[in-house]
Amino acid sequence: MSAPPGESGPGPGAGARYFCTAGRGLEPFLMREVRARLAATQVEYTSGKVFFTTCSDVNMLKKLKSAERLFLLIKKEFPLTVSSVSKGKIFNEMQRLINNDPGSWLNAISVWRKLLELDAKKEKLSQKDANPLKRKVGENEIITAKKLKIEQLQKIEENRECQLEKQTEEETLEQRAFVTKREKFQEEAFQNDTEKATIIHNQSNLTFRVSCRCSGTVGKAFTAQEVGKVIGIAVMKQFGWKADLRNPHLEIFVHLNDIYSVVGIPVFRVPLASRAYIKTAGLRSTIAWAMASLAEIKDGAFVLDPMCGLGTILLEAAKEWPDVYYVGADVSDSQLLGACDNLQAAGLKDKIELLKVSVIELPLPSESVDIIISDIPFGKKFKLGKDIKSILQEMERVLRVGGTIVLLLSEDHHRHLKDCEESSIPLSSKNSYTDEPGIKKCLNLEETTDISETEYSAFEASNQECLDKMSPFGSLVPVECYKVSLGKTDAFIYKYKKSHSSAL
Repeated sequence: MSAPPGESGPGPGAGARYFCTAGRGLEPFLMREVRARLAATQVEYTSGKVFFTTCSDVNMLKKLKSAERLFLLIKKEFPLTVSSVSKGKIFNEMQRLINNDPGSWLNAISVWRKLLELDAKKEKLSQKDANPLKRKVGENEIITAKKLKIEQLQKIEENRECQLEKQTEEETLEQRAFVTKREKFQEEAFQNDTEKATIIHNQSNLTFRVSCRCSGTVGKAFTAQEVGKVIGIAVMKQFGWKADLRNPHLEIFVHLNDIYSVVGIPVFRVPLASRAYIKTAGLRSTIAWAMASLAEIKDGAFVLDPMCGLGTILLEAAKEWPDVYYVGADVSDSQLLGACDNLQAAGLKDKIELLKVSVIELPLPSESVDIIISDIPFGKKFKLGKDIKSILQEMERVLRVGGTIVLLLSEDHHRHLKDCEESSIPLSSKNSYTDEPGIKKCLNLEETTDISETEYSAFEASNQECLDKMSPFGSLVPVECYKVSLGKTDAFIYKYKKSHSSAL
């Protein structure tokens, strides 16, 4: 089983090879982001994953917003052949993922160790930079207190003065002991941060566990537990590492399907999609960020979410583009309270204003808003029906000419909007698609060598079909469309531009 060209693990001095998992339909956003944020090269796409090479440090890797999880790539090879082959032979093929090229494993471990060490070192330096300041403040306080005591001691008898001086010396010794104890405690904390990186130097003490995903014909023939056991035994035999299912130093991720066999190491235990600054989750953070990234937000813009819910879209936008005026509106008290809690937890209360108003009666002048981004509610709880037309009409009214609307729409919304009145502007969805920075530019076929012509054609046709379903609505012209997964259901991210005044 040979590896496709350029798909081995990280090599010395050439940048590390990574892959990210992404929600279905978000791959174009992630490809665009790794190029822009990480200066990534060799960017390739397969369903649910984006592969790339970068020299970026761990702090930059943490900033990825459209990815679910980030992995160091060990191997990406052709899929296993399952049909008409005995289980024993297939297990041997799985073990070759480890045995055939142990050097790629050791290279990946080396890169992973360096990432951990650099991260821990930066944390340690930032703590050390803070400590001298704290000690200096503490010393100044001691000196001030001592001066006051000396002034008092001059007014007391000589023998009393001697006793107090002795007591002061004892207190100083106690303070010094306290400072020493505090420094020792901090060093122990730093040691805990670097423990994982340090222990890797001694390969025999490394512990691991295997996480498996099997789909396609492999998934029908084997369970994830069977594959994990085979991979785990091969790793123990090859490297002498010990299995630990509860608290390992290293997690090994294996995904086998009909397109590829991928092995990698998670760079962070906590998924990138789990935002520490969001207290109560609403819309998936990766979807919210993708929508904001489409909106072309510039400094000083007025951005509105007229159905903000828990405020996830505005939070993602404000974290990335802070110098903007944001307003969120909703009719639900409970949603606004949740949004307020999220803003406070994220430290963005002064950046985002919340209003209790209806989306069809916005208290804003016509053509006063630069950008509108919103998740239009749908599902059993929300039955908007034909109200979607009046919602878009009010958004159209407050949006300035040339402004942008980015919406998350359901298939039901599509059906209702399809029946809306046609625009008099002779601008077809196909022309607007090719003239605007759409999907074809985003994918950049010259670099996405992993996409077959059939796969890309199907992807392009699916998104073009989205645009063809949606005619221009009044002055709002659709320019981009992405079908994305929300788990159990699918939805569509639409980007509109306002072409002329809606009063005309």
